[in-house]
Amino acid sequence: MVALATEDDPRDTLRRIAEAACTLTGARGGAVAVYETGDVITAGSADLLPAATVLRPLADVPDEVVVPAPSAVAAPIRVGDAVHGVLYLAEKATGEFGADDREIAATLAAAAGMAVENVGKYRRTHARDRWLTAAHEVTRALLTGADLDTTLYLIAERARTVAAASVGAVVRPSLADPDTLVFEVVASPIAEHRALAGVTVPVEGTASGVAFATRETVAVRRYGDHVVSQQSGSAVTMPATIKDLDSAVAVPLTVGPDTLGVLMVAKFGDLTPFAEDEIAEVREFAVHAALTLEFTRAEADRQKLAVFRDRDRIARDLHDLVIQRLFAVALGLEGLKRAADRPELADGISGFVRDLDRTIREIRNSIFSLQEPAEAHGGLRSELLGLAHDSAAVLGFEPRVAFDGPVDTAVTGPIRADLLAVVREALSNVARHAAASSASVEIVVDRDGQRLDLRVTDDGAGPGDRPGKHSGLANLSHRAARWGGSSSLRHPDEGGTTLTWSVELANPSQGAS
Repeated sequence: MVALATEDDPRDTLRRIAEAACTLTGARGGAVAVYETGDVITAGSADLLPAATVLRPLADVPDEVVVPAPSAVAAPIRVGDAVHGVLYLAEKATGEFGADDREIAATLAAAAGMAVENVGKYRRTHARDRWLTAAHEVTRALLTGADLDTTLYLIAERARTVAAASVGAVVRPSLADPDTLVFEVVASPIAEHRALAGVTVPVEGTASGVAFATRETVAVRRYGDHVVSQQSGSAVTMPATIKDLDSAVAVPLTVGPDTLGVLMVAKFGDLTPFAEDEIAEVREFAVHAALTLEFTRAEADRQKLAVFRDRDRIARDLHDLVIQRLFAVALGLEGLKRAADRPELADGISGFVRDLDRTIREIRNSIFSLQEPAEAHGGLRSELLGLAHDSAAVLGFEPRVAFDGPVDTAVTGPIRADLLAVVREALSNVARHAAASSASVEIVVDRDGQRLDLRVTDDGAGPGDRPGKHSGLANLSHRAARWGGSSSLRHPDEGGTTLTWSVELANPSQGAS
């Protein structure tokens, strides 16, 4: 027993126990089987022992040492009140096993119980060290200036590796649809699984969605079957191996009242399911990962604030210098127009004045766009500019937004909600189908506040004529029809796509019917 206490490796301790049991009882073969890890450690002649699958039922029920056959002894290995394994001895070299042999087996089984308990403590301590190292790596990446995408992938990959999982992923809310989540990064040694980054899933009815909505950890089995079933109606081609994913854990990434996303890890079916302590470790790592993401977001906000300050300065310069000079030029041209003695000269001057008026309006729109992000939100222009800014993540660029007329005062109530939904859908379509490098959104309300015209233009390829891909356009037409308007999509000869959506503002109550 003193020798056993000096072993550093718990598996070596169990092997010494099996060897000691054979030596002290004269058994020709012995084994220690540990249920939780599946280990079967043998001593002596292993061919005399039952199969590993038989070793388990021998100690499932008995409360004390039993003799399953005249030439064998089985002693349950206990940790507390639970049976965690069995010490099995076979074929005593000098006759049959007696009372002394059973007493020796019971004593060594008790020692094995302590060793098994130490195995669990050793594994948990080692796992905590690995999770702590992973957390430090994420922090180090943050401090060295890693961008958000790099940080997200590092979180998913380290969680997958330390949890001995097959797949790790970070899921975040979709910017285009608040009722869906996006698998922003997928870490896996299997390339076809990594290619699933960007897949969207609904919040309702999915493991990641439940974790996101309830802010509670969700553990499921046969996860691959759920994925295949949920994506069966989508255009995403699922890898054949995805159905083999079994045990999965989805942990919300929360900071205070905010839920930033979900960290998910999953194993293939032939691996041991996640234990309760492993789930707790993933949860603790998720807390650290969420703080890292929040810090990254705060740093991005700080950089945006610096940009907004520059924008405000530029906007003031445009207003105080450029517009005033343009006004002066326009007034000078108006004076020349009155002095012109030829009609064609007067018409030319009028054209220049109109061009200057349009230029002034464009500059005013630019000034508003520059100043708006730093101002308090609430107006329709603010929401539209914010929507365009948020869509940059999926588009790869920020679309240009222009206004003309009393947009904030004339577009209210349900029409305002429909306009925001239409712009969101239009930009989402550009992201999905256009492969565009630029886009613009123009909202024009006539001076009487009677009519609204929306035009969304991009330089991409458009959705094409594939069947079943125009449900979103039908929805836009339906929203326009509610307000006595229309919607159309055209592809100009010079390329790109233009969506036009026009509605009447004279009778806002008509849309309720």
